[in-house]
Amino acid sequence: MEFVYRLCLVIPLLSVVLSDWQGDALYDMKIKLNATGNQLSDWNQNQVNPCTWNSVICDGSNNVIQVTLPSMGFNGILSPRIGQLQYLNVLSLPGNKITGEIPKQFGNLSSLTSLILENNQLTGEIPSSLGNLTKLQILILSENNLNGNIPDSLSNLSSLNDVRLAFNDLTGQIPDRLFRIAKYNFTGNNLNCGTKLELPCASNLSDAGGSHHSELGAVLGSIGGALALLIVAGVALFLWKRKRRGYRREVFVDVAGEDDRRIAFGQLKRFAWRELQIATDSFSEKNILGQGGFGKVYKGVLPDNTKIAVKRLTDYESPGGEAAFLREVELISVAVHRNLLKLIGFCTTPSERLLVYPFMQNLSVAYRLRDFKPGEPVLDWPTRKRVALGTARGLEYLHEHCNPKIIHRDVKAANVLLDEDFEAVVGDFGLAKLVDVRKSSVTTQVRGTMGHIAPEYLSTGKSSERTDVFGFGITLLELVTGQRAIDFSRLEEEDDVLLLDHVKKLVREKRLDAIIDRNLNKNYDIEEVEKVIQVALLCTQATPEDRPSMSEVVRMLEGEGLAERWEEWQQVEVNRREEYERLHRRFDWGDDSIYNQDAIELSGGR
Repeated sequence: MEFVYRLCLVIPLLSVVLSDWQGDALYDMKIKLNATGNQLSDWNQNQVNPCTWNSVICDGSNNVIQVTLPSMGFNGILSPRIGQLQYLNVLSLPGNKITGEIPKQFGNLSSLTSLILENNQLTGEIPSSLGNLTKLQILILSENNLNGNIPDSLSNLSSLNDVRLAFNDLTGQIPDRLFRIAKYNFTGNNLNCGTKLELPCASNLSDAGGSHHSELGAVLGSIGGALALLIVAGVALFLWKRKRRGYRREVFVDVAGEDDRRIAFGQLKRFAWRELQIATDSFSEKNILGQGGFGKVYKGVLPDNTKIAVKRLTDYESPGGEAAFLREVELISVAVHRNLLKLIGFCTTPSERLLVYPFMQNLSVAYRLRDFKPGEPVLDWPTRKRVALGTARGLEYLHEHCNPKIIHRDVKAANVLLDEDFEAVVGDFGLAKLVDVRKSSVTTQVRGTMGHIAPEYLSTGKSSERTDVFGFGITLLELVTGQRAIDFSRLEEEDDVLLLDHVKKLVREKRLDAIIDRNLNKNYDIEEVEKVIQVALLCTQATPEDRPSMSEVVRMLEGEGLAERWEEWQQVEVNRREEYERLHRRFDWGDDSIYNQDAIELSGGR
C-alpha cells in the first residue's frame, strides 16, 4: 500500500511541472494590460502552473475558472488569447482604464458564466460572437465607450439573467428578448426600445424582485409613474453627463436578493456582497491571508471595527444550487466547539459563494512554524502540545459528536488556526461538502494536500474519518519537526521527500535529535516528544483499519493506552518495511529533483 501511495504521488506531481498553456495565455493578458512591476508580480512566465497566482482560481483539475482583477489601474488592452481559457467561468476586470475593443475571441469562452468589464474605456462594438456563450448569465459592460448596435445574437442566450450596458454610445434597437430577463440596464445610450411589451424601457434595476407583471406597466402609466420616470430619467442624464465630463466613481450594485437584510441560521448573518466588498477593500490582494483548494481568504474590517476573514469559495456548484449550499452552511454552523472555527455569516450571488469567519489574530500553525517574521515568538513546546490536543479534540467532535458526522478531508498545520491565546482552532471543516466532488478521475475527486493525504483516499477517492486521522498524524509531525509534509530539498541529500518517511527513518536510526525543530533550541521534554511521534506514526499507518479513532488519539495524547498500541505497531512496521524493500528492489524509485518545493494541492491553488 505504501508503494502504491508513492506511485500515486508521482503522477499528479509530474502533471504540475508540464507546460501549461493556460499560464501562457494569462501571462499574455498581463503584458497586454500594461501591468506595472508591482502588479501581478507572481504571474511569472517561468512558473507554468497559474493556479498559485493571485486573483486566479482553479478547479480540482488545475483548470483556470476565475480571473478577478477589479480597480487595478490597468491602462492596456484585452488580450485575444484570453479566449483560449475554455474552462473560464468568471472574467471580472471592472474599474480599470482598459482601452481598445472587446476581442471577438471572447466568444470562444464556452464555460463563461460572468463577463464583467464595467467602468473602463473600451471602444468599438459589442462582438456578436458573445452570442456563442451559451452558459453566460451575467454581462456587465456599463460605463465604457462602446458603440454600434446591441448584437441580436445575445437574444439566443437562454441563461442570461443580468445584462447592463448603461452609459455607452450604443445605438439602434434593443432586442425584445433582453427585456424578459431578470435584470437589465440600458440607460445613458441612444437606443430605441422598440418593444410593445408593458415593461420598463431603460432599466429594471429598481424592481427589487425582478418581476415583470402587467400591473407594473399600469403603475408606469399613472401620473405618479410618469413623475417617477422623469426623476429617473433626470438622474440618469445627470450621471451620463458626469461620465462624459470624465468623472468616474465606484458604483456598488448588489445582485437580486442581496440587499442589506439578514437571514438567520441560528446566529448566522447573511451579508450583502457590497458589505464584504467594502470590508476587504474590493478583495484587494494586499488583504489576502491565504489561499487553498476551497478558495482565497481575505482579511476584512466591518463598520463596527470587527475584524473578519472572508473565504471566497471555488467549485461550489452542487446539486440544488443555492438551496443546497444554504443547507450545508447550516450544517457547518451547528458544529460548535471551542477548537472549531466559528462561522459567523455568509453571502451568495449568482456567481459567488462566500463564508465569513472571525479573524484569528495569530494566524495559522503553519505560519508560526515556518513563515513567522524576525522578532515574532516561536511556538514553544508546551504550546505545541496544547495545539496537538486541541486539534485532536476538535476533530473528535466532528467525527463522533456531529450528526451527520463531518469529515474534514484536509487536515494540516495550515488549517489549524491560533486565537489570541494560541489555542488551536480547526478551520475549513465541512467545506468539502459545499462543493461538487462528483468527478470522474482520482485527481479531481480527491481534495487535500499532497503529503497529508491518506494512501487509500489518494488511490480510490474514498474518504472516511480515518483519512482525517492520517492527516492529523502528519500535522503532529509538522508540530514536532517544523517541516513541510513534502520537502524536495531533501533529494539533494538522497533523503526521503515525504516527511513521514523521513521521520520513520530517523526513528529506526534512533536519531530523535535530528527530528526535532531546531527553533525550539532544545527547550523540550524528550520523553514527551517521543510520545507525540509515536502517536503520529500510529495515526499514519497505511491501512485505515489499523489507525486509531480520534477519541483514542485524544486519550493517547492525554497519556492513556499509548504503550500497548506502540508495541503492536513496531512489529507490524518491521513486516511492512521488509515488504516495501522487496518492492523497491523491483521498481527503482528514481531521483526526480524537478518537482516544486511546496506541497501540491489536488483541490486547487492554495
